[in-house]
Amino acid sequence: MATEGLHENETLASLKSEAESLKGKLEEERAKLHDVELHQVAERVEALGQFVMKTRRTLKGHGNKVLCMDWCKDKRRIVSSSQDGKVIVWDSFTTNKEHAVTMPCTWVMACAYAPSGCAIACGGLDNKCSVYPLTFEKNENMAAKKKSVAMHTNYLSACSFTNSDMQILTASGDGTCALWDVESGQLLQSFHGHGADVLCLDLAPSETGNTFVSGGCDKKAMVWDMRSGQCVQSFETHDSDINSVRYYPSGDAFASGSDDATCRLYDLRADREVAIYSKESIIFGASSVDFSLSGRLLFAGYNDYTINVWDVLKGSRVSILFGHENRVSTLRVSPDGTAFCSGSWDHTLRVSAREPAAGAAFCSRLMTGAQEEGVLEENCSRGTEEGIKQRKTRTAKPNKNPHQVLAERLSLSLLLVT
Repeated sequence: MATEGLHENETLASLKSEAESLKGKLEEERAKLHDVELHQVAERVEALGQFVMKTRRTLKGHGNKVLCMDWCKDKRRIVSSSQDGKVIVWDSFTTNKEHAVTMPCTWVMACAYAPSGCAIACGGLDNKCSVYPLTFEKNENMAAKKKSVAMHTNYLSACSFTNSDMQILTASGDGTCALWDVESGQLLQSFHGHGADVLCLDLAPSETGNTFVSGGCDKKAMVWDMRSGQCVQSFETHDSDINSVRYYPSGDAFASGSDDATCRLYDLRADREVAIYSKESIIFGASSVDFSLSGRLLFAGYNDYTINVWDVLKGSRVSILFGHENRVSTLRVSPDGTAFCSGSWDHTLRVSAREPAAGAAFCSRLMTGAQEEGVLEENCSRGTEEGIKQRKTRTAKPNKNPHQVLAERLSLSLLLVT
């Protein structure tokens, strides 16, 4: 019976009431620590101001909606998956296709690059996660080298290798996440706790990280211990499905994007939500989020075809990017932070990077293909008055105050990492 093991005069209803009372007290104690907002703490931080991003490369080749993409650690190659049932490996510098795999199903909803760059994983409506080794052999038969690693009871929504090629995390529409051994296909750990489809996951950014975060249709974001399989933290402040989660670069926080048209930042140490990124004019859901390398910027792709760039500290929007002709479904910043790639239902991927500021003496190599700093600088500034000034001052050595030189170097470092 359901009441077996209860003490005298105890019922399930009374125990549930007591649990709710204790939960309320915990919330009250947590609220006492909520004495200041993030944007108030950041008031003295200098504002970033507006800046312009530009599409540097457009990758065309998919015959239907692009659903997922991931960068290789070499900062050059990209893997993407699509509703057309194909997985393509791209060279983002040349836009060439290096590999292509036709899956046995359409709606390939997840793909990931292995840390070594020697394999990719993908899956979707086939309920499986398949791993394909990559080689440079001509006319290679990749389908023959396929290894089915994971098997769920519903569609595969996300996958991510851990810090090695030997283990992979998966999320599924069956409401679970799982950790698998790639070589044997053995289930190492399962994670149960979501009450509906799990739509996304992200591994903590640490070589010894043993946690990951997941989000789903139950409006919850949950942090898991990979060793025990237990949920260690749970956040439920969104009003609709959570489509994307991404750890802050330090691993102390994570961001989420939801169909409720907001992105939110959660501090794991404070165990609470610390910021909401939204505007009244934004009424469409956020499908994908990612941080800049420094963590100062949050990039978010939306269903209204745009990408919004948020100042994480101040909570303000610093830029809005156009270019896609349908909803932005996936977005990832490159490993070196110099560019980001977005995939869309318009069948394309776009590699974008920041426009160099007018008059700047240095333009970083933002995926333009230039191999040397000087080459890119000439390309950016040739034929303009500012460019002439830059070339004249390149060899000039003005007598600057040492403190001024240090401040300029710090400003340049911030520019490059954001």
